[in-house]
Amino acid sequence: MHTITSRQNPLVTLFRAVARGRPAAGPRMLLDGPHLVREALAAGVAMSHAAFSTRGLDAPEIRSLATALERAGVAVHVVSDAVMDAISPVAAPAGVVAVGDRPAMSAATVFERRPQLVLIGAGIQDPGNVGAMVRAAEAGGATGVVFAGASADPFGWKALRGAMGSAFRVPIAADAGIDRIVDAARASGARVLAAAPRGGRSVFEVDLRGPVAFLLGGEGPGLDTALTRAADEVVVVPMHPPVESLNVAVAAALLIYEAYRQRHSSPDRGPRTSGSRSSPSPPRRDGHTGPASRPSENRRTRSVPGGRPPRTR
Repeated sequence: MHTITSRQNPLVTLFRAVARGRPAAGPRMLLDGPHLVREALAAGVAMSHAAFSTRGLDAPEIRSLATALERAGVAVHVVSDAVMDAISPVAAPAGVVAVGDRPAMSAATVFERRPQLVLIGAGIQDPGNVGAMVRAAEAGGATGVVFAGASADPFGWKALRGAMGSAFRVPIAADAGIDRIVDAARASGARVLAAAPRGGRSVFEVDLRGPVAFLLGGEGPGLDTALTRAADEVVVVPMHPPVESLNVAVAAALLIYEAYRQRHSSPDRGPRTSGSRSSPSPPRRDGHTGPASRPSENRRTRSVPGGRPPRTR
C-alpha cells in the first residue's frame, strides 16, 4: 500500500474534484465510508482508488476490506488523518473513501424491466431525498428510478450515502428532459400517475398491478400544472387534516409499497374501493385503530343456568 501524507498530492486533488462533481473528474463518483465501499465492491462497481486512514486500518474489518479491494485490482492508499480530512467531504470521516465509475443508463433502458414499477423524480433538489427515494425503490421492489430537471445528482456523495448501496443495484437514470422520460414511460406501456397532495384519486383505490410510473415533484412546489395534466391520472395519499403534504421520499415509499401490496396479495385483494371491507378505518381518538365499538359490545357476558345473562351494572 502506498502511503500519502501530503495534502498537495495529485490523488487528493482527484478525490476532491470527484466529491464536488467537477467535469474534470469525469464520470466518477465518490464512495465515502466502509459500508458504501463494501456495497460497491459486492455489486461489482469498478473502483480505481481507495484511501484508508492509518487509524482506520487498526480495525480488523477495515483491514480485510482493504485486502479485498487490492485483490479486486483497486489501488489502495494509506493516508494520514490530515489527508483523510481533505479528501472526505463529511464532517467526521469514517476512514475509508474510494473513487468508482458511475453507472451509465438511459431512461429508456430503465423502463425495459417488466412489469414496470418506476419512480420519476422531477426537480428533487435535496440529495438526501434523492437517496432515500432510491433506497425505498429497492426495498419495495421497484424496477427503476429516473430523475429529471433540477434534481440532485443521484450519484453525488450525499445521495449515495442516503441510498446506502441501493444505487448500485437499482437501475437509475438522470435526464434533464422530463418530456423524454414521460414519452419513454408510455412507449414501454406504463401508465404515468402523477402524485399530488389533492385533486386526485386515492392511491389505495387505483389498480397498480400493471406497468406503472409514478411522477413526483420537488420539495415545496411539487409538480407543475402542465406535468400533472400530461399524466394519465392523478393520485393522492390520503392525509388527516391539518397535514397538507408529505416529504417526497415518504410519499414515494408509500406509493411503491401500495403497488407492492397489490402485486403480492391474493388476486381478490387488489385496489381497495370506497365500499371495500379492506378500506382502512381512520384512527380513533383513543389511539386504537378500527371502528369504535358500542358500549354494549364491550361488555363480556357468560351463560348461566336457565339461559339468563348476568345483570350488568
